[in-house]
Amino acid sequence: MEKKKIRVGRVLSNRMDETVVVEVETRRQHPRYKKIVRYKANFKAHDEGNICGIGDQVRIVETRPLSKDKRWRVAEVLTKAEIVEVKPEEIE
Repeated sequence: MEKKKIRVGRVLSNRMDETVVVEVETRRQHPRYKKIVRYKANFKAHDEGNICGIGDQVRIVETRPLSKDKRWRVAEVLTKAEIVEVKPEEIE
């Protein structure tokens, strides 16, 4: 029995039906220069019920291929992003 990979990331897009784009950031030390480098990767994940919003922090789990690009599914929403509403009068 193999363990499934788990990643934590931030939702970049939720425009597709039951699909979200999740950005996962990892930090590693450069092998030669020893500086901490940030690596970012985008994953398409299956979002059953369209519960994720842009900016939410989510945990995704590796799964079987669901479509051409989707190999992950949203396990849980860790934190919801705050939505700031701006009135048209406040813009000017």
